[in-house]
Amino acid sequence: MIEINEKDDEFRGRLTALQVLIVLVIAILIARVAYLQIYDGEYYARLADGNRIRIIPTIAPRGTFFDRNGQLLVTNRPGFAVSLLPLTEPISPEVIERVSKLLNVPIEEIQHKIDIHYSFDPIRIKTDVTPDIVTIIEEQKYDYRGVVIEVQPIRNYILKQEGAHTFGYVSEISDAELEAKKDEGYKSGDIVGKFGLERVYDKEIRGVNGGEQVEVDVAGKPVQILGKKEPTPGYDLILTIDKDLQEAAEKAVDEILKEIGANAAAAVVLNPQNGEVLAMVSRPAFDPNLFAHGISTRDWNAINTNPYHPMDNKTITGEYPPGSTFKIVTGTAALASGKVTADEQIYDGGTHWLIPKGNAGGEVLGWLNFHEALAHSDNVYFYELGNRLGADELERYARMFGLGKETGIDLPYESPGLADWKEYKWDVYGDEFYLSEIMDAAIGQGFNLVTPLQAAMVNGEIAANGKRFKPHLVKRIVTQDGDLIREFEPELVGELDVEPYIIKLVQDGLHEVTITGTAARNFAGFPYEIAGKTGTAENSQGRDHGWFVGYAPFNNPCVSVAVIVEQGGFGASSAVPIGRKILEAAFDIMNKRGPF
Repeated sequence: MIEINEKDDEFRGRLTALQVLIVLVIAILIARVAYLQIYDGEYYARLADGNRIRIIPTIAPRGTFFDRNGQLLVTNRPGFAVSLLPLTEPISPEVIERVSKLLNVPIEEIQHKIDIHYSFDPIRIKTDVTPDIVTIIEEQKYDYRGVVIEVQPIRNYILKQEGAHTFGYVSEISDAELEAKKDEGYKSGDIVGKFGLERVYDKEIRGVNGGEQVEVDVAGKPVQILGKKEPTPGYDLILTIDKDLQEAAEKAVDEILKEIGANAAAAVVLNPQNGEVLAMVSRPAFDPNLFAHGISTRDWNAINTNPYHPMDNKTITGEYPPGSTFKIVTGTAALASGKVTADEQIYDGGTHWLIPKGNAGGEVLGWLNFHEALAHSDNVYFYELGNRLGADELERYARMFGLGKETGIDLPYESPGLADWKEYKWDVYGDEFYLSEIMDAAIGQGFNLVTPLQAAMVNGEIAANGKRFKPHLVKRIVTQDGDLIREFEPELVGELDVEPYIIKLVQDGLHEVTITGTAARNFAGFPYEIAGKTGTAENSQGRDHGWFVGYAPFNNPCVSVAVIVEQGGFGASSAVPIGRKILEAAFDIMNKRGPF
């Protein structure tokens, strides 16, 4: 009996311990459930919703570009994009292979987009696909699990090649751009501005994406839409460009290039009184619509292998010797510093008496005063002005005109040109600047380099009585309803430190160029008074470049134009005909609508 009682006591002890352990485990489980439900309940609820709720974004349309008169330049059109949306499980290799063949996109490229994706947003594989591809995916949706068709706005450049370098283009954000812009809200697959105004004003015109909050079942299929946020369109840009003048300038450039057998040119038209750019042309050009829907290898190769570089905006990146158009600067410098008077006669005997440098065609023009020398673009006269000025003084006036640095126009990749010739030669060649090189600089040769925009700016400073305004392409930024976000006022960035009568002397000399000088034949019978300067710039790579700068109307200028034709030969036979056509169009427009 004693042994039985001892065994019962031992059994009851074990049972009690087991009961205590069970109660303890239950208590712990209850406490853990309570902790999860009460303390962390909201967190896990969000995770649960994350497994059954997805946010599918809706792309915001980019802002529209209008010309100064409200005419459409750049807008959007509806299009379809093929995207991957792995709602509940990764996209299978079979589907990736199918998509690759259908869209002609390499598997490696698709996989890379999947690998760098870090959100629930659709992984955009190809934009602006054709309706037949949309039909195939919709009809065979069980073979394309996780593949969705997105409706999205596609950028539409109405003028195609016209204005391409100004407007720019858009394309999918690159890995490098994404890494740099992650903190700014950019995501993989976003469409961003890559060039031109599209790039400079990307933040203002890209808008804010919307989206749908969609509930999905265990298979990842949408069950119902729980909420929807409409996208906010980007702001619109009202440009300084005049569409009619832009088209006329493009046509003029194309016609003359074809006529003389040249392949590259640039033209800039601006209002010298406020810096507004009225037209910009760079040839050859490209169609930015090719980039908006993903450029093909064939199209890219055609652009990239063109020896005349269609992607370069030659109006702001092309650096050329200014040729005789630089005599505007040399003449102003010599008159203002007292190195010559307007009436002083300098003898042209065919070559300069210190260094045997002469006129391009071997002309001998005899005794000349300032106006005669400028009108007939006499090199020997301006060699002597360079000799009297010296390199330091000539450089000082070049910088006073704003040369040797960017103008600050609202476009990317602008080149500064070159006005510090002495320093450049010493840094690059380790040598002094000689008298012959000073003479070359005085007639716009040697190390002297400007962009077409800078040439238009120099010409415009004389037209505007010495004032230099910052060139710009945007007048206003507005909402789609027309509410003003920002207005760009004229910005005075420099003024020639010379007496007004000096500028008047240069103005009269440029006027004489179109009456009795090097451009007289081209402007014979022109119904309006204008001022201008021709130029021919030596080119070690082939034929000389042809230049023309001019402004109009002569007594109240509101148009300054600069034209360069690469390897066009004499400016009077290549650039001046383009300039005349542009000025004719400008006067036609002014007669209809008034001054710019």
